[in-house]
Amino acid sequence: MTLTELFPAIHALPRVEKLRLMQFLAAEIARDEAHALPPAEAERAIWSPYDAHEAAATLLQLLNDTRPNGA
Repeated sequence: MTLTELFPAIHALPRVEKLRLMQFLAAEIARDEAHALPPAEAERAIWSPYDAHEAAATLLQLLNDTRPNGA
């Protein structure tokens, strides 16, 4: 059965059943996402702005370049 075929049946459901369907689909998506994520104990790189002197200089240059001449 295709999604297009399901739409009329979903439309005919009472409000409570639509809410149950939403809860079911949200749980299914969360379960699928949990399988797609790496294990919790896996190491992950985290970027930090500390000691990013080159990035700071680039941002300062950009700000200076876009500053009006009178400022």
